[in-house]
Amino acid sequence: MLVLSRHQDETIMIGDDIELTVVDIRGDKVRLGIKAPSTVPVHRKEVYEAIRKENEGASAFDKDDLDELPPPRIARFN
Repeated sequence: MLVLSRHQDETIMIGDDIELTVVDIRGDKVRLGIKAPSTVPVHRKEVYEAIRKENEGASAFDKDDLDELPPPRIARFN
């Protein structure tokens, strides 16, 4: 892990297009501003973990569920 010190209003660059700026420091809390392309998702870690867990659950299936599907239709060509 890279650890950097920054003062208020100073910025860290991640690659060419992500800026991380120290917006405010109050006691033991630091407010960060993040400027990133809209194609880069930015979440707090606890939100990211919740999304990941939800996606894993949504993609899981029970093989018994396949028995409930209707049989496949076979296309006939003349």
